[in-house]
Amino acid sequence: MKGLITGVLVTLGASVASWTIASDDIQAVMQSSFVTKNQASMERLQQDAVQSVCSAPRGMPLDNKTLTTLREERLNAVVLPADGQYLGDWQRGAEVAGNGRGLQSSDDPTKPNGGNCYACHQLAPDEVAYGTLGPSLTGYGARGQSEAMLQYTWTKLWDTHAYNLCSHMPRFGAQGILSEQQLKDVMAYLVDPASPVNQTEQ
Repeated sequence: MKGLITGVLVTLGASVASWTIASDDIQAVMQSSFVTKNQASMERLQQDAVQSVCSAPRGMPLDNKTLTTLREERLNAVVLPADGQYLGDWQRGAEVAGNGRGLQSSDDPTKPNGGNCYACHQLAPDEVAYGTLGPSLTGYGARGQSEAMLQYTWTKLWDTHAYNLCSHMPRFGAQGILSEQQLKDVMAYLVDPASPVNQTEQ
């Protein structure tokens, strides 16, 4: 048994060492392969603390204390609407959710970014082209509009890492992808009873 434990520890240590070497190699390739082009700068290669932790190879043990601390930091950094109003115009929200442009080297930085929500979620029930990486949000408004529900939804949009640290969902508010008004409009698109999201398929 002692020999088995020793073998596991040696293997784990070797895995960590090989990942460190591979990580250095990856960084070198990334640095030599990317160039600044328009608004897509080399800063995109710099990972923050969350990205760094969540980039660890599958199977590598993560420190729960670190994960908890990072999640709490993200939650504490969420900025709620300045006027206390969470909902904007669902029609404008539909435009934001369906717009996949923004922050790419070929995009016009003077135009507002989109949320590209359909890349990962089904929203309106009659939508025929949507991604499935995220859950369907059809009928989201059935959850109601309590303060707790609105704050939860806002937080998911502002910085989903406050709840799911290694989520692939963009941090729309925390990273300045969408403005406060755009977030309010998307909120309305999700919860307004008149929104297509909350209609039954014809």
